[in-house]
Amino acid sequence: MRVKLPVLLSLLASVWAFGQAALQPQGTAPTAEEVRKGMGIASQGDLRGQQDAIGFASKADQMARVWDLAAAPPPPESLGAVPPAGVAGVICPHDDYLFAGRVYRKLLPLVTAKTVVMVGVFHKYRRFGAHDVLVFDSYRAWRTPDGEARVSPLREELLGRLRAGDAVQDNTAHDSEHSLEALLFWLKHARPDIDFVPVIVPAMGFDRMRTLAAAFGAALGQKIQEHGWQLGRDVAIVISSDAVHYGDDFKYAPFGAGGVEAYVKACDQDGRLLTGPLAGPITTGKVEQFFGTCVNPEQPSEYRLTWCGRFSIPFGMLVLERVTGFLGLPTPVGHPVAYGTSIGAPELPVKELGMGATAPANLYHFVGYPAVAFSIGE
Repeated sequence: MRVKLPVLLSLLASVWAFGQAALQPQGTAPTAEEVRKGMGIASQGDLRGQQDAIGFASKADQMARVWDLAAAPPPPESLGAVPPAGVAGVICPHDDYLFAGRVYRKLLPLVTAKTVVMVGVFHKYRRFGAHDVLVFDSYRAWRTPDGEARVSPLREELLGRLRAGDAVQDNTAHDSEHSLEALLFWLKHARPDIDFVPVIVPAMGFDRMRTLAAAFGAALGQKIQEHGWQLGRDVAIVISSDAVHYGDDFKYAPFGAGGVEAYVKACDQDGRLLTGPLAGPITTGKVEQFFGTCVNPEQPSEYRLTWCGRFSIPFGMLVLERVTGFLGLPTPVGHPVAYGTSIGAPELPVKELGMGATAPANLYHFVGYPAVAFSIGE
């Protein structure tokens, strides 16, 4: 199962017939050395490093201070009642802490399970030529500001249940990505004994996504049964995604280049997704509605709405639906908890801690932050 992405894709090219030139690698895929040179703290041996040491905390004192600052007012916009802690899953943003910290703090304490399956965005899938496959790592542990976070043995158990061609392990792909480390640091700070399974999801069509989610969900359900675990109490699924990326430089400005009116309309559009297909009992139809809102179903590499979790969110929700079905549990229910943006609240005062912003934030360049929790049944 420890096959590099370019090798796997070459072997399966004649089988998949994916037919999307836009998803093929644009030049040679980056090497491990090239990617590690760009990391804030490079990976070494069997320990994964840290991609972003500017927007995210990298030291214990930074993480402790961010945790406290993020609990201070003003809170992010509330979208409804917050379910009790011990949820089965969440959708959480992964942007810089000075912008999105209040949303992390509002949502992630609801996750109390020791073992967390983390479903992330693969922003650079085009560079790696990745599609139609789940991308795992093979690291022993990941560094966090509060020490090492162990990768759970559950990873190998799940890989052993998936078919050849459904999954690949590629550390270079994970080194290039920040969407999971952003959330892991908060989870580790709240629960020092956490272990986790990291997986990032590249482009794929909805039918392929359903197939992979069914296989992954059945494998996870079986392992939950074998270990005597409970979903929510012992295992949770954490999905990484920011909401709208608005501005001409994001190539998304349907309400004009920017300004107050464009901002309000973009936020309202996000709100309709959070209180629409991402709310209430999960159904395949609602998941497909979200997918079709964010991408062109015929050409999944084409954005319709710039939520970077256009693949991670539907995959994670389908897995939740499949796991609960396998275990004979009630249907998972989505609870929109909060919403924020990169300009919707004062920045957390973390620059004095050596942290900062990795991108501008203004009415012509802003990002939305979704927060959804999933409970089992009403």
